[in-house]
Amino acid sequence: MKYILMMNGTKANFAEYAKWSKKDMETNVAFMRAFSKQLKDEGVYIATEGLGWPDQAKLVRAGKDGAPITDGVFPESKEFLAGYWIVDVETPEQAYQIAARASAAPGPGGAPGNMPIEVRPVLGSHSDLGL
Repeated sequence: MKYILMMNGTKANFAEYAKWSKKDMETNVAFMRAFSKQLKDEGVYIATEGLGWPDQAKLVRAGKDGAPITDGVFPESKEFLAGYWIVDVETPEQAYQIAARASAAPGPGGAPGNMPIEVRPVLGSHSDLGL
């Protein structure tokens, strides 16, 4: 079964990341690259992507004529998606173990960041929904 592991952060979290030293940022990026390679080596990796900062996000709706209507990010938004992994594992517990490993990514000074990682099943088709 496929699971998506999502890293979410608040605006305050993103503001703190922007203050990290170059060394701390390089250490975190190296961890993320090595982590994704481990997932590939374990045969569970499907995809991963980091996302742009919240100030680059747009909320899009279809207008009456179907044309896109865009708005900026709203100040009341509490959390933003920072990035994700999609893994293919046998049990939810395996996905939880992988999420815990991602959560341990180093933060300032190399200490584990312990970022919460949301884990959800990926429903790949209408049949997964029972339709």
